[in-house]
Amino acid sequence: MRKFYEQLLENNKKWVENSLALDPNYFADLAKGQSPPLLWIGCSDSRVPANEIVGAKPGEVFVHRNIANMVVHSDMNMLSVLDYAVNVLKVKHVIVCGHYGCGGVKAAMGNMSVGIIDNWIRHIKDEYRLHDKYLNSIEDETERFNAFVEINAKEQVYNLAKTSIVQGAWKNGQDLMLHGWVYGLNSGFVTDLNVNISSNDELDEVYQLSNL
Repeated sequence: MRKFYEQLLENNKKWVENSLALDPNYFADLAKGQSPPLLWIGCSDSRVPANEIVGAKPGEVFVHRNIANMVVHSDMNMLSVLDYAVNVLKVKHVIVCGHYGCGGVKAAMGNMSVGIIDNWIRHIKDEYRLHDKYLNSIEDETERFNAFVEINAKEQVYNLAKTSIVQGAWKNGQDLMLHGWVYGLNSGFVTDLNVNISSNDELDEVYQLSNL
């Protein structure tokens, strides 16, 4: 255990040395501030590193991660990140990225208790109820799992669009586009789910806030 921890510290030193060898001002420039064009909302899964997937450098992606890349309207952590990204950093894109093989989505498809996370997974179970006819029509279990991962990512994009934060930005004429992706652990490629929203026109009228 101790050896692993010490190796982390050693790895950090090597990373600093390598970074400075490529650019002596690397960390000095990073310390000046950030103006990332992208907010990434992804899964906490350790196999899904936001920056690496899109080939971005430090400072180019503002990141929020939770189990199953959820956008829950009562989650103050997520809302705080979203508000800062949209209203302070002025990001132009928000990507919700799920991934095939997501343990949170898989757990939501069953009825086994896995601890306190059961309360979080309830949000995903509610989505299954909305799409149960389609999902239950898919006989192959893996295909059904993959389809639900995609549905979950799409639903989170719509949840983003419904927030007062995003709708306020659109009303103020801010350039902001929302996207849904799914990442393939076994391929490294992302799948664009073709849910790209840049105004509230694509939402049901009840979600279109008019008094912002």
